[in-house]
Amino acid sequence: MGTRWQRVLKDMTIKTSKVNWLLATAALLMAAPAWAEDAPAAKPAINAPSIVVTAVTERKLTDRVLTSGTIQPVEEVYVQPLVEGLSIKMLQANVGDKVKAGDVLATLMDDTLILQKSQLEANKAKVIAAGAQAEAQRLSVKSNLDEANRQLDRGEALAKSGTIATSKLDQLKAAVISASAALNSAEQSIKANAADMKVIDAQIADINLKLSRTEVKAPVDGVISARTAKVGAIASGAGQPLFTLIRDNALELKADLAEEDVLKVAKDQKVTISLAGSGAKISGTVLKVDPTVNATTRLGSVEVKIDNPDTVRSGMYAQADITVAQRTAPALPITAVTTNSEATTARLVKDDVVHIVKVETGIQDGQYIEIRSGLSNGDKVVAKAGAYVRDGDRVKPVDSLPATN
Repeated sequence: MGTRWQRVLKDMTIKTSKVNWLLATAALLMAAPAWAEDAPAAKPAINAPSIVVTAVTERKLTDRVLTSGTIQPVEEVYVQPLVEGLSIKMLQANVGDKVKAGDVLATLMDDTLILQKSQLEANKAKVIAAGAQAEAQRLSVKSNLDEANRQLDRGEALAKSGTIATSKLDQLKAAVISASAALNSAEQSIKANAADMKVIDAQIADINLKLSRTEVKAPVDGVISARTAKVGAIASGAGQPLFTLIRDNALELKADLAEEDVLKVAKDQKVTISLAGSGAKISGTVLKVDPTVNATTRLGSVEVKIDNPDTVRSGMYAQADITVAQRTAPALPITAVTTNSEATTARLVKDDVVHIVKVETGIQDGQYIEIRSGLSNGDKVVAKAGAYVRDGDRVKPVDSLPATN
């Protein structure tokens, strides 16, 4: 305290009457500005707001495309009868059976075909007999021709010596010509018989083929997914297939893709499939991506081959998580980043001062987003991008609680 203030207090203690006390108080108030000048000036207090900050940290990030669709066969194979007009005698396979190529699925009635084959074999026997007769006739005619040629040779030798009449020589020549014609006719009969034999053999081969086809066989390995065949029904290739097979039991998930995701997804990418109404997850691989986008719906499509088809059934609804890319990179909670038409920014807090910086982002994985540039590992930013702080504001940073991936 200043000396002047001490003098005033001393005067106040001396004066004991009420009037004197009031006078002393007035004197104190008048003296206050003077002693206040001797006191040091206090610094103004800064009231900075507390704000939660979070740090840029390295995280394992996965770029995903989520979609959903229906499980269906990769390839369906229809089994039709290869013989028309025969009734079904027996069924030897049912829906759900796993079959190998060549397994008999059904048997058709073969009575009519067996009867036709018997008739053809009888006709073949007749043709064989006719062929033998034609060959015997050819041999006989050839023998006659040979004899006629010998007679003609002898007659020509005698004609040179003048011991045979010209008319006799003409007769011998005519006999040779007649025998040659008969031989030619016999040979043509043999050729006709051979042609008949080929026709009969072809007809018998056709019947044998039809008989073998009365056993309706699986053309490929697979699982029977449908059966319309019934015992007694007439099998027809023009109607519904007798059986439908899922080739190799290969199933796929066919799903729609948003237009912006079509170029991200590629063949052989890994997929995790979740069945609707079940917690089960199965693995798969991208089999094919549709090269076009529907002009009306703006959707593309993807086919995902299921690695273990025994765990699902055709027709099920499922969701697919397609892994597009994976890497470890600097990341921030997505709430710490602001994106507008001009730029993507974050509010960097350095020396308790807010600095708005532009950042380049990459993979978004759940609640975190990759920071490709603009910030470094360990930099602290405002955790809530919507917090009302401006560039240059002074704040009191408070670390957020650590989070897990």
